[in-house]
Amino acid sequence: QVQLVESGGGLVQAGGSLRLSCAASGRTLSSYTLGWFRQAPGKEREFVAAVNWSGGSTKYADSVKGRFTISRDNAKNTLYLQMDSLKPEDTAIYYCAARRGIVEVTTGYDYWGQGTQVTVSS
Repeated sequence: QVQLVESGGGLVQAGGSLRLSCAASGRTLSSYTLGWFRQAPGKEREFVAAVNWSGGSTKYADSVKGRFTISRDNAKNTLYLQMDSLKPEDTAIYYCAARRGIVEVTTGYDYWGQGTQVTVSS
């Protein structure tokens, strides 16, 4: 069984930065694609970014491209999301997730964390 635990959320002003982390335990995820998703109040959960097993291939939602950077450290079994130039519309609960398969597919994730709240004030 895989456990994913997110951290690093908080309250930040528009234009600021946050770095989210997702620590995995129970199984090494070095062969998995890892992703970040978010869900704002009253909205469906949406894809944010994903990175393949080696870190060499990434995919981003258009809404965060150029502002967010996803990365991973397989030695630490940890996933990161660097979020810069934050906007109020980035306010949401952010979840990390893991799946086998290619980074281009944004569905079918098998393991999910509990989420961390990110709030961006205007």
